[in-house]
Amino acid sequence: MWRKGVTLSATFLFSLFLIVACKKKENLIGQNTIDQNELLVSGGIDTFTLFTSSYHPDSIISDNAAFGILGSYVDPVFGTYNSEIYTQFRLSGLNPDFGLIKAIDIDSFVLALEYVGSYGDAGIQTVEVHQLTEDLSIDSTYYSFTTKTVDETYGSNFGDLVEPGKNDVYMDPYAMSVVGGDTLNSPQLRIRLNKFKAIDMLEDASSGNGYFTDNDAFLDYFKGLRIRTKNTGQMSGEGGAFYFNLNDPASKLTIYYTQDGEHKEFDFLINSSCADFNHVDVDTLGQIPMTDSIAGLSTFYAQSFGMRGIVKIPGLSDIPKNAVVHKAIIELPVEYHTSTKYTPGFDISVATILEEGASQLFSVNTIGVYADYRKSFQVDIRNYVQAIVNDELENTRLIFSPTLHNTSAERIIFNGAQSLNKAQPKLYILYTEF
Repeated sequence: MWRKGVTLSATFLFSLFLIVACKKKENLIGQNTIDQNELLVSGGIDTFTLFTSSYHPDSIISDNAAFGILGSYVDPVFGTYNSEIYTQFRLSGLNPDFGLIKAIDIDSFVLALEYVGSYGDAGIQTVEVHQLTEDLSIDSTYYSFTTKTVDETYGSNFGDLVEPGKNDVYMDPYAMSVVGGDTLNSPQLRIRLNKFKAIDMLEDASSGNGYFTDNDAFLDYFKGLRIRTKNTGQMSGEGGAFYFNLNDPASKLTIYYTQDGEHKEFDFLINSSCADFNHVDVDTLGQIPMTDSIAGLSTFYAQSFGMRGIVKIPGLSDIPKNAVVHKAIIELPVEYHTSTKYTPGFDISVATILEEGASQLFSVNTIGVYADYRKSFQVDIRNYVQAIVNDELENTRLIFSPTLHNTSAERIIFNGAQSLNKAQPKLYILYTEF
């Protein structure tokens, strides 16, 4: 049986090569790399255009994400990234008996958040904590632009619950935490809160008003906290965003107190039953043309909670309808030096839209994997290309984002299709016509 094998290779321009074989070749479906021997230069040449650009989505869901994100940094290219955490707390025990409140001495009131990572630099950031006056709901959807009202009247510092003089905290996910002389297994951010607020809560618990009877009553009484940094004077290249596991038992609010000479503590927990979300502001300072397709041919961008990268490949529609696609690998080089603090992350997610003009993304069910030695991502899009050939998908565009698009602070600078850098995007396709 005669088959016609076709291999496409593309940077800004694709080259189409016809390969005629007299015997059946090995089926290469599912492989993730392309042997350069398969890229044979022979036969006729056709050309296709590759377009690259960026866009900013209207809304990004940020509730109950994998991580709570806190902190700000000033990227020399992307501008300022700043994230706040909104979260509920639940009781560690119902109807606690604190005995005679006047006999209690508050040792400390601490908000602990367990680190899981960061983006940017460790260092001192100025933290504020405010009590919410607006309900959160586990059944609600919250976006990165969502805010909730807070109490700005409590105490003498516009409602800030951080202990006076303790707002500046050193944030570092690798620094060991010591509590009561014991070194913890995992690092924590420990924010010391105002002791007077702890006394108020203990008195309210013992008031007979039922605030601590069950979690519904408690959430009506104490709706949660907004935790944010309010950094001033951060310069380009300074700061960092820090990731926390809010569902870890170590992430909690704790009153440490002494009563009748005995040291005690009471916890308010964050767990999977608590509503939480990240509020994220990304200010590109007008530096990045997000929807400029001409500028995008030189450089295009993707950022968590921000821009997504776009690649349009009109020539995919010209692949014959009787083709079986064996390989389709797109390589996306990035602008990144190993010593630079703002890494492109480990992988990227890939989506498309089902038809032009639509806003909802459709996952392509693949990821792009980053290789530092190549300074590029490679993405297997064979199934996507075959779906276009089979008329199961419209050939609209591929959309690239950091995999943790709604739960990290990563950003990526891709080389565009007409980049002056040495490496440009490439697409390798191998198919057979029957």
